[in-house]
Amino acid sequence: MQYDHLFSYTVIGDPGVRKSCLERQFTARAFPEAHEPTIGVEFSTRTLTVHDKRIKLHIWDTAGHESFVSAVDQCYYRAACIILVYDITRRETFDHIAIWLSRARKLSKAGVTFVLIGNKCDLSHMRAVSYEEGRKFSRRHNLVFMEASAKITQNVEEAFVITAETVYKKVQD
Repeated sequence: MQYDHLFSYTVIGDPGVRKSCLERQFTARAFPEAHEPTIGVEFSTRTLTVHDKRIKLHIWDTAGHESFVSAVDQCYYRAACIILVYDITRRETFDHIAIWLSRARKLSKAGVTFVLIGNKCDLSHMRAVSYEEGRKFSRRHNLVFMEASAKITQNVEEAFVITAETVYKKVQD
């Protein structure tokens, strides 16, 4: 299938925040109830239509473990969009976002679109990080922000479509 533009996305965050589940829900429309942790970097694609243009997304799903940092670092430079993911039920995953963001900004090229996703919003009754905290962090660091749930598909499609539109607009400008 032909496409007009190719955008690379890199998905980062702590282990266990279900980065792979977000990616799989978007690319395969499936939620793996049980899955193995990502080792290094996994790759998938999906093509969207944005403003009558076919946009192919290369999505690099990265391991959150420190031992894979060098493999993940290589994904930052080619990224048009970097998606930072935390688990709304685990405070420490949100607290680490500033570290992930700092490293990504240092190693990525100028003009990258950054997105912050608070995952597992279907578990809001177990919330450890408020929506407002995520929103404030995003505003302070100029990030697109939303909460999502890979399990119930809430805002998964929107996260990738909105960012593809944002990246496309940057390309056009």
